[in-house]
Order: sequence, then structure tokens, then C-alpha cells
Amino acid sequence: MIRTVIVDDHTLMRSGIRGLLELTEDIRVVGEAGDGDEAVRVVTDLLPDLLLLDIKLPGRSGLQVLESLAARNALPPTILLTTFGDDVALLEGIRAGARGFLLKDVSLERLVEAIRTVVDGKRYFRPGLTERVLSCVKTMPLGFESLDPPCSLTPREIEVLALVAGGCSNLEIAASLGMSEGTVKNHVSTILSKLGVRDRVQAVLKGLETGLL
Repeated sequence: MIRTVIVDDHTLMRSGIRGLLELTEDIRVVGEAGDGDEAVRVVTDLLPDLLLLDIKLPGRSGLQVLESLAARNALPPTILLTTFGDDVALLEGIRAGARGFLLKDVSLERLVEAIRTVVDGKRYFRPGLTERVLSCVKTMPLGFESLDPPCSLTPREIEVLALVAGGCSNLEIAASLGMSEGTVKNHVSTILSKLGVRDRVQAVLKGLETGLL
């Protein structure tokens, strides 16, 4: 059973999501919170398998909740929910450790798919991308010419890019993949070159757009 906590400042939204998830066989809502401070307390106490977290909350924002839980080593797999397409929130959420990003008007089928995917240790971002995000990706200036084809990343480079998307530093990536920090820096440099982007944020966006993440 996937034990889930819902955090949203609207009672009707929480009730609606709870009611829908109760229709599934393997997902149960074990806790709710209506603001950021309460969210940290509830998640820390219950240690759920999954967190559905609104970005805009009274008190601490959803992103601040992510950071607080991560600092306590109590951050469960998290899907951010929002009512609008906010590319900045998407990037900040990825950096803070979110593993999924969906709009609140998502279908039950898509929400359930996302929950199961994230709990399984994978990421679920692409269905949450709005036209605004994709437009941002497609129109962002290249730092330099990308290689042809632009997304010919090796499996190892995709692993590195996924960890970059998760907000990991070069040192953390090195420890995770068992390589030196210098090797990670080389991989990141190669990834930027191949994707034709100038920084890690743009690399993550390009990876999301092209399906690498």
C-alpha cells in the first residue's frame, strides 16, 4: 500500500484528491496538511511513501517544505502540484528534490500513474510540462552550437544529467556513481556541449523536452 500525504491550502482540493485516490486499490491517504509548517510536522511524524505537495502554501512555500524535509532526512518521493504552468517553480522543485510535477487538473489515471512511477524510484516530469515551459526550452538561447545530433548522450551522461536534475552537486554525483569529482565535471561539460546549452538549468530543461529525463 502506498501511504500518501496531501498538502494543499484548499480543503476541497484535499478532499477531492483523497476521494479519487480512495478509488484505487494500492494508494491510501494517511495524512493531510493545509500549510507549510503543518506539512513538515505531518510528514516528519508519519513518514509516508509519497507526498503530494502544492507549491503555493501559507507560511512556508512548497519549495521551502521540500528543503526543510530534506534537511531532516525526512523527504519522501514528492510530486509537486500547481494550478498554473510555472517554469521557475519546476526548476526550483527539481533542484529541491521533487521527483514529479503535475498540474492540478491532471486526470486520475495520470495522477495514479505518476504516483506509482515516483514511488518506484523514477521521475515523472514530462506530463506536467505546460506549453509555457516547452516554449521556454525551445526559445532559450544556445550557449554554443550543439553537436549533431544534439542529444547523443551516453548512458553514463544520462545518469549524470538525471542527478543534476535531482539537484545533486558534482561531489554528490561523484559519490553516487563512484567516480571522481573531476570526472563528473568533465561529464557535465560534455553534456552541456552536446545539448548546446550554457548551464545546468538549461541542460535539465533540454533533457525534459527531449525525453532524456
